[in-house]
Amino acid sequence: MGHSAIAIIDDYQGVALRAADWSPVAAQADLQVFNRPWRDEDEIARELAPFDIVVLMRERTAFPAPLIARLPRLRLIAMTGHRTTTLDLATCTQRGIVVSHTTANPSSAPAELAFALILACARALPQAHANVLRGAWEDGLPMGVPLEGKRLGIVGLGKLGSKVARYGQAFGMEVVAWSQNLTADAAAAKGVRRVDKDELFATSDVVSVHLALSERSLRIIGHAEFAAMKDGAIFVNTSRGPLADETALLEALRSGRLWAGLDVFDVEPLPRDHPLVSLSNVVLTPHLGYVVADTMERFYRDSVENILAYLRGTPIRVANPDVRPPAAHSPA
Repeated sequence: MGHSAIAIIDDYQGVALRAADWSPVAAQADLQVFNRPWRDEDEIARELAPFDIVVLMRERTAFPAPLIARLPRLRLIAMTGHRTTTLDLATCTQRGIVVSHTTANPSSAPAELAFALILACARALPQAHANVLRGAWEDGLPMGVPLEGKRLGIVGLGKLGSKVARYGQAFGMEVVAWSQNLTADAAAAKGVRRVDKDELFATSDVVSVHLALSERSLRIIGHAEFAAMKDGAIFVNTSRGPLADETALLEALRSGRLWAGLDVFDVEPLPRDHPLVSLSNVVLTPHLGYVVADTMERFYRDSVENILAYLRGTPIRVANPDVRPPAAHSPA
């Protein structure tokens, strides 16, 4: 069998080769790691053209149909995570490209980051840290806001939203929730009261978003919701940027009425000249929700297993089971 060429992409923190034992793969394939974001689709197509296998980190790089068509050698995408909205699975299936995924991720890390952003906004922690470093102490810092007794509104009371609800309850917050499918009984089973969307945004001191991105949830939070929020309220999004209308969010933040803790954005990485970067009432993190050591180890360990299984001709964890790949032993 000839050597396959494997690209491990989007390894922003340089952890891929340390997170798992790649030696069984390296014995029969050539590995190359890419650790920087791409400039554009042309660069992706040019750099990845020689590779038969791509290890894809979540949704950091989108693989739409036009890009996939520019990668004629591609035979396997080893995707990390269990689902993605930025990879065209149907096109992969049509072109005979196997897509494997990793096992479900039970980590509470995204929920913990959401609550960390709530606390960071409530106490202006980045500004306080910067003040100490420059010798300004408390000069110019906004007054902190205690969370106990305040209302936490959860948009999407699924696995992660439920965890954030419990964290809020531990801090003595009253927790309410809304989503399109949430029932009063389902919310009550988690010690949470279901309210309608208008009430959640108008009465919550903190709003934290935990929805999956879909056509139905795209821009589900817009001008009306941000306008309804209380002065001084905190908006946190650790799910997906396009759940909120970015123009409406910027308008609300520029008014100075709200704080926002954001881990996700419409365009990632966030451009250095983006308007959010210049605001003082935001706390920004670079899509770190799932980025913790145990998750990365699981992702890459499973990816090694997926690649080895594919090279043996017996793909596992296949996300597109209707695919009819060319023989695994003869990469195009």
